Amino acid sequence: MFDFSIVTQWFDALLRETLGLGDFLSILIECVLVGTAILVGYALIACVLIFMERKVCAYFQCRLGPMRVGYWGILQVFADVLKMLIKEIFIVDKADKILYLVAPILVIMGSVGAFAFLPWNNGATILDFNVGVFLLTAISSIGVIGIFLAGWGSNNKYSVLSAMRAAVQMISYEVSLCLCLITAVILTGTMQMSGIVEAQTGPFKWLIFQGHIPALIAFFVFLVAGNAEANRGPFDMAEAESELTAGHHTEYSGMGFGFFYLAEFLNLFIIAGIAATVFLGGWAPVNIGIEAFDAVMNYIPGIVWFMGKAFFLVWILMWIKWTFPRLRIDQILKLEWKYLMPVCLIDLVLMTVVVALGLYIK
Repeated sequence: MFDFSIVTQWFDALLRETLGLGDFLSILIECVLVGTAILVGYALIACVLIFMERKVCAYFQCRLGPMRVGYWGILQVFADVLKMLIKEIFIVDKADKILYLVAPILVIMGSVGAFAFLPWNNGATILDFNVGVFLLTAISSIGVIGIFLAGWGSNNKYSVLSAMRAAVQMISYEVSLCLCLITAVILTGTMQMSGIVEAQTGPFKWLIFQGHIPALIAFFVFLVAGNAEANRGPFDMAEAESELTAGHHTEYSGMGFGFFYLAEFLNLFIIAGIAATVFLGGWAPVNIGIEAFDAVMNYIPGIVWFMGKAFFLVWILMWIKWTFPRLRIDQILKLEWKYLMPVCLIDLVLMTVVVALGLYIK
């Protein structure tokens, strides 16, 4: 498996030793390049997800989806981005201007921050701290504040109602998400994202195999809670068009709305990426203990494994969205507090017992 840290170390040596740049300039150039890579990757994956959403939706509804702009409609997303960029951004009368303007920035900050924690390849984790899981959950929670401020600052009763729904829903389901991640941390013994992946390298070492029953329970609960956390159907009560017009971003136009739109799609990918990292081995290939087969699998780049697993889970979550009807807000909260959270707590104790007694696959 190729180690991307070889490239980063070579580039660092190029700046410091070959070009003779000092520590400050070297770190500045590296930070600018990494930041640019994050934003470009964020935007490109958003375009792929929007196009994928339209095609998956069309498939489940026996339609073709976008077909006119470019081959197979592939340029439709870029046309929509251009349209959104040239739309006028205006502020609603009697709105709280500071909160109104800050809200979409907070939402996109939380999404980009969480995106930077994803381990793309061996040695290619951008933010890789020893308390990575803790920081990931903390930074991703910034989006809740942004959504609530958007509704409150819009001076619109529908937006306020949507913001309250979204806040209570996201805060509630974060409990189950965190408990599922803690379950994985107990088994792997680390909160570092790269360490969690490295603990899953080897034959049948993915967490869903190592931790068997408790890991599988945590995996499925994580997908359900993550779907609700990202405000995706059937948990999209915050954007219920039939009663709230468009939810917390009703009064936003142009790229103000675009930030919310981007964050929603990327949050879907982030949930899938975290699930793939924590439970499906991240960039770790499929190894079954047969040397010839494992050698071939190890030749496939880690980023291909990670993207394949993440987009497979994205497709599963889209399938769920376009299959099940929307839930009521009381049903959404009942599912979390009466069912998912108790299951997560019991599963947490079960995983602790499994690890303490050594009953997991080593």
